[in-house]
Amino acid sequence: MSERPLCILGIESSCDETGVALVSAPAQGPVQLLSHALHSQIDMHQAYGGVVPELASRDHIRRVVPLVRQVMSEAGRTLTDVDVVAYTRGPGLAGALLVGAGVACALATALGKPMVGVHHLEGHLLSPFLSADPPEFPFIALLVSGGHTQLMRVDGVGRYELLGETVDDAAGEAFDKSAKLMGLPYPGGPHLSKLAESGDPKAFELPRPMLHSGDLDFSFSGLKTSVRTQLQKLNLLDDEVALAKAMANVPAGPLADLAASTQAAIVEVLVKKSLAALKATGLKRIVVAGGVGANRLLRQQLNQAGERRGVRVHYPEMHLCTDNGAMIALAGAMRLQVGMAVLRRDPVFDVQPRWDLSKI
Repeated sequence: MSERPLCILGIESSCDETGVALVSAPAQGPVQLLSHALHSQIDMHQAYGGVVPELASRDHIRRVVPLVRQVMSEAGRTLTDVDVVAYTRGPGLAGALLVGAGVACALATALGKPMVGVHHLEGHLLSPFLSADPPEFPFIALLVSGGHTQLMRVDGVGRYELLGETVDDAAGEAFDKSAKLMGLPYPGGPHLSKLAESGDPKAFELPRPMLHSGDLDFSFSGLKTSVRTQLQKLNLLDDEVALAKAMANVPAGPLADLAASTQAAIVEVLVKKSLAALKATGLKRIVVAGGVGANRLLRQQLNQAGERRGVRVHYPEMHLCTDNGAMIALAGAMRLQVGMAVLRRDPVFDVQPRWDLSKI
């Protein structure tokens, strides 16, 4: 790397958010976020109750180039200033990944610059390094992003040891599927958390799957089944009914109580498994990353547990919890700093819809 900080453009298109960002990366030291922009497809997918892969891919095609222009303009840079193009290589939806990879390949080739494929979860894992309170290695990482719930020991960039993961539904899926059963709109997780604010988390006795399994793995499918059972008892199990109709038929209390009880069950498992990982490794620092990392109850309980045990807890900034281009540019930059980035100059690109983080 040259002494001049490198300018790295990051492109994220793994699912239903198109993200672009520009960072400045010195040979050593903190990476600086120059500009980032994000387009969410939530409104488009709401009518279908979930992400439609073909629609997601088509929307990425429409959005990514305008976002690149916006980011360059806001950063006061031009494309000729870009030294490396980073893009999400996987995991994610194959068609969506191909859009970002194709644009990255075209840009890098046109500019005569190299490109680097980034692991989506590594982007989440490293995203707290852009926060006002960045972590230091080593630490435990709780990755709670979409269909992934994992605990990892992180000793440095690219030095990841898987400690435990979900054996079925991930925490994010438990939030979203339970919310859908309750008639809440897509994406269900944030709506369930909002409804939970007015509920009693002790109103329903819901299971804490694998809480006492003796390992660091997770399971949330049984919780979803219990939520369904409680809704049947409340005569509210109707996938076609909207929340407004449900609220009109019964007092808000029972549904809010069930939402609060569901959230409490998920958060308790995440917190206790995270504390068990810290105890098993002897580490005193934990990073929480991914969409569920924005959950206020999770942050509150982890912070309280950290204070009691002398453990530092780090999070991404709230606006960087969801998928975004900043984390992709950052991950590419940090790999360059430690000499672990696989730079490519050929116009052939590939994606990895399934990609094990512990094996990159």
